[in-house]
Amino acid sequence: MAEQKLSAAPRPIQGVRRSTTHSGVTHVRTYQSGQYVVVGNHLAQHRDLSLTAIGLATHIFSVPESTPVDIRSLTERFPEGRDRIAFALRELEAHGYLRRVRERTEDGQLVTRTYAHHAPVDVASAGVTGIERRPVGGRARTRDAVAGASHDETAQEGDQAPCDVVVPSETAAAVEPDVVAPSVEPPAPAPRGPLHEKAVTLLAGLRRADERLTLSLRDVHRLAPAVVDWLERGAAPAAVLRTLTADLPVTMKHPAGVLAYRLRVLLPPPLPAAPEPPPVTAAVHRPHPFQECDGCERVFRAPEPGRCRDCRYGQATAEGTRTVRAA
Repeated sequence: MAEQKLSAAPRPIQGVRRSTTHSGVTHVRTYQSGQYVVVGNHLAQHRDLSLTAIGLATHIFSVPESTPVDIRSLTERFPEGRDRIAFALRELEAHGYLRRVRERTEDGQLVTRTYAHHAPVDVASAGVTGIERRPVGGRARTRDAVAGASHDETAQEGDQAPCDVVVPSETAAAVEPDVVAPSVEPPAPAPRGPLHEKAVTLLAGLRRADERLTLSLRDVHRLAPAVVDWLERGAAPAAVLRTLTADLPVTMKHPAGVLAYRLRVLLPPPLPAAPEPPPVTAAVHRPHPFQECDGCERVFRAPEPGRCRDCRYGQATAEGTRTVRAA
């Protein structure tokens, strides 16, 4: 006699179609009105990417443009650690889903721009160097190849400014031109002289007047030529110090930029040449010494002793009268 089953068969879940298979996944699909992202099976079922990399790529594809996707922002967003997120980003770069390019903005700031490719591109044609592609069926060797990248890249990624994510369309991904950061040649070393050393000393000592003016060594050497221009135009170091420290704004995010603006805009004109001194005459006129008159004993100035002017005039008048009478 067959064994009798006392428990009834479970009722099917309403709204879910009955699967024809005995095990495995059963999809319960729901209509999405607009809050969704399209992810290709080439990424979702990738045989060589780790699960962290696939999930991270899905998150990057779903965020709007200009969303920060650097290591620091992703570490704050997800519970995975910094190393796992950095390793996943390098995996996506190695397989052509991400491309990170260092670019310089209009104001001179160096940022990392991330290009997210919804369809993988060839790493060699995209200009990505220093990343080894993952061989098929070699997960252990691939992890060693990706982990063998420079550890400094991971350390520097978190210190960069928030990067911009650019999500190109699937049709434009194949024809997207390569974006190469412009090469910036290092500036020629400035001539070092007494004025340059004086300018460096003045800039390094600005923090004594205001702690916010604590400059880095790079900023000091970058601003030193502008201070040299002031000193060459006859400005005293005290005048330069007063110009740089007086009436500073309450909030200063970039003190070096404020100092560079003041040195450029308030540059005084060259000091005019000093007037020539008057010529020195060969002979110096000195007054005659005092003499005592022989007639009236009055003191007067004359080169030699004798009579004064009145006595000489009276003597000449008396002699003229006697001559007339004699005639």
